[in-house]
Amino acid sequence: MPDSKIRHQCMLEPRLSERLNALACQPGATKSDIMAKALEAFLDRRGQSDEDARYSERLDRLSRENGRIRRNTELLIESLAVFIRYYFMMHANKPVPDKAAQALAHQTFLQYVNQVGRQIAKGKSLLAANDENEAAPTSPSPTEAHK
Repeated sequence: MPDSKIRHQCMLEPRLSERLNALACQPGATKSDIMAKALEAFLDRRGQSDEDARYSERLDRLSRENGRIRRNTELLIESLAVFIRYYFMMHANKPVPDKAAQALAHQTFLQYVNQVGRQIAKGKSLLAANDENEAAPTSPSPTEAHK
């Protein structure tokens, strides 16, 4: 038996039968293939309405967009944290900047941009690293050890 298909007979309403005949008139299409594909599609989405399928597609799209927004927000927070850290390190007790200080500030800004890029590329957050450092016990500095 070369063909492993099972024969079924069904009754269709006249308008459905006309639509099936019209589809079967196209080259390469048979009534059996059309009915088999329609039945398979019906059984595959059984228990799921068209509305459910549309909503699940929308929810998936919204989830992906939410993920991108979250990633961008983390990037902004990380960027701000690095900036604030460098700002306080470079401007602690400094007088009004002269040309040399402005050049240093420009160099520092370039380092800042590179550092943000490295942090993001590593997937490590400066904020998370600081949280870990604050939780770990700190050893006294050399000046405190001599006191």
